[in-house]
Order: sequence, then structure tokens, then C-alpha cells
Amino acid sequence: MPDTKTPTELTSQYTAQVVADLERNAKEQERIGGEMEALQEQLNALRHDHAVLTNLHQALGATTAPVETGPEPTAATSVPRQKTPGKSAEGKRARTRKAGGAKATTARTSAAKKPAAEAASTQPTLIELIRRYLTEQREPRSAAEVSTALGQTHPERRIQTNVVRTTLENLVAKSHAHRAKQGTSVFYTAVDTEEPSPGTDQPAKAEAKVKAEAKTDSA
Repeated sequence: MPDTKTPTELTSQYTAQVVADLERNAKEQERIGGEMEALQEQLNALRHDHAVLTNLHQALGATTAPVETGPEPTAATSVPRQKTPGKSAEGKRARTRKAGGAKATTARTSAAKKPAAEAASTQPTLIELIRRYLTEQREPRSAAEVSTALGQTHPERRIQTNVVRTTLENLVAKSHAHRAKQGTSVFYTAVDTEEPSPGTDQPAKAEAKVKAEAKTDSA
């Protein structure tokens, strides 16, 4: 069965609850009031001390103004951080020094390469070396012999036999060298070192013969 209460019982219950709330409220007011009185006494003491210190400051004839009391700030204002000009200038100078160092390195590299390029340009070409070598030889030479001789004379050139053979064939094609095959071997000679053909010296011999006969007749 549901619990049923009479109006009198409900009134008594509510009355007791209200009385308890009133007592609790009164005690809270008393506690807060006591704290406020203590704080007020502290505030009054600080104000009194401030007034005494201000009078003493004026009596001493100090030129600086006394510190005014004021409420403490509720929240610190956040200020955006700014870049200092010193760091920016230092970074710019560092980039300038780095760029200058790179330019100096490039200049030194170019200066080092320039003498090497000039030296390479003054060296004779492989064609000139081969033609000079063949001109100095009295006998035909093979491509291997030419390559070996030039490699010993110019070790820095790294002369290869197949390159020498190709160069010799080009000289033959341009009539700057002669090519003779003996068995399976191929030999090369310079144009100037080739012996004259039998019919080449006939005019010279005839001229010499005529001069000799003229001398005999005159005698």
C-alpha cells in the first residue's frame, strides 16, 4: 500500500527542513563575515602604512613619485613574439658570407681549370704526333708499333692502338700517309719518306749526263 501522509505531517517535515537550511545559512554568513572583517583589518593596516610612508617620503624631499596602489591585473596580456632585427641581420650576413664563399670557390676552380685547358690546347693533337712519328721513321710501322712508341713518349695521353689505327686510316684516306700490306700485317709510312719510283729520277739523270758530256767536249 502506498505510504500516505497527512497534511500536518508534511508541514512538520518541511518546517524542519527550512529550519535546518536557515541554521546552515546563518553559519555560512557568520564564517564569510569573519573572513571579510579580517581582510578589512588587513586592508586598513596596509592603507595606514601607505599613508605613513607617503608622508615620510615627502618629508625626506625625494624627487621620485610615490608608488600608487592599484588593483592587480586580472590576466596577463599576451603579446605576439616579434623577430629581433639583430637575428635577422645576422642571418642575412651569414647568407651573404655563404654566397661569397661559394663564388670564391667557383672562381678558384675556374682559375685552376684555365691553365689546364690552356696546356691542353698547346699540346699537339694525336694526328700531328702520328704524322711526325711516321716522318721520322725510315721504315714502315704498324699501328701497334706507332701506339707503343707514342705511349712511351707521351704516357699522359693514354694512347690506344685502335684509336691510332683509325687515325692512320684517316691519314691514308686524305693522302697524308701510305698503307702497305705484308701478309696479314698492315704497315704505314709517311708520304715524304716514300722512296721515289724508278721513272721519277730519269730527268735528273739525263740532265746530269748532258752536263758531263758538255764538260768532256770542252776539254
